[in-house]
Amino acid sequence: MAARHRVTAPSAPQDVAELLVAWYRRGHRDLPWRASPDPYRIWISEIMLQQTRAQAVIPYYRRFLERFPTVEALAAAGEDEVLTLWSGLGYYSRARNLLRAARQIAAAGAFPRSYAALGGLPGIGDYTAAAIASIAFGEARAVVDGNVLRVVARVRNDSADIAGGRTRERFRAVAQGWLDGADPGAFNQALMELGATVCLPRNPLCLVCPLASCCHARQQGTAAQLPVKLRKTEPVALEEVLLVVRRRGSILLRRRGAELRRMAGFWDLPSPEDLPAARPGRTLGAFRHTITHHHYTYTVKKAVAPRGISKGTDTLRWFSAAECLEIPLSTTARKGLKVAGVTLDR
Repeated sequence: MAARHRVTAPSAPQDVAELLVAWYRRGHRDLPWRASPDPYRIWISEIMLQQTRAQAVIPYYRRFLERFPTVEALAAAGEDEVLTLWSGLGYYSRARNLLRAARQIAAAGAFPRSYAALGGLPGIGDYTAAAIASIAFGEARAVVDGNVLRVVARVRNDSADIAGGRTRERFRAVAQGWLDGADPGAFNQALMELGATVCLPRNPLCLVCPLASCCHARQQGTAAQLPVKLRKTEPVALEEVLLVVRRRGSILLRRRGAELRRMAGFWDLPSPEDLPAARPGRTLGAFRHTITHHHYTYTVKKAVAPRGISKGTDTLRWFSAAECLEIPLSTTARKGLKVAGVTLDR
């Protein structure tokens, strides 16, 4: 029989909102996307921040907006150009969906101004739609992601399984009840900031938390055990080999096709299967790379190119290190080239 979860009586919504927004306004991280209420810039940042740390996003965000300062500029771009600027940020379906959505917005002639309308765009789910709608347009819609679920679980001292749909909907209702209707954008940013900087998954900083006085998990000493997530996908360990083939200062890369949809169109280091006639040499090193629950270990080997590709083909082509900055280059290629001592700096 499943254990019954514990719930402590809720804190007054106005207490949570007032404490949280006051804390946020006293000081928070100086992030570039917080400098403008422009829905386009907020949208770009929210998509980039999905499953990616803020500090890693900053340089990509700045380069992206320098090249595509408006939704119309992005809509007019080609996919390769967008993927090149996204190269290294990972989860490349985000970039493709950005481009699709930009073209829809440009065709409509205006940026969607509501949670419902935003949710109809490619790549925009409940969280992103709520973030844009509240920050850019003042719509009273609470954001709910992993950080927010963690804060709710601890403030309420609720040990229900956050992987369950009913729990997530209940926690969403709690966050919506806390929401400061006068400034929902500030409240949502404060809630996200709290989860990212104070109410951490491990070793939460309870002593400096603005919600310490109304956090029931802190009062009960259970913060470290929350939230509870019972359904966990078992990790899968995989091993792969990448080949570094050089010729006259150039590096041989292979363009991925539809066989790996999420990486279609990206250039990567070839594998032995891609170059069966290549002669592998010494091992240059190894690196690890994780995609969701798949944990890869890549061994990087030096190799000699087979005959017949000296001029390159549609899927195999020679690039200088400088040219690698101008193409959609996979994250694994970047890591493999770093292992091989090839520096790629923008």
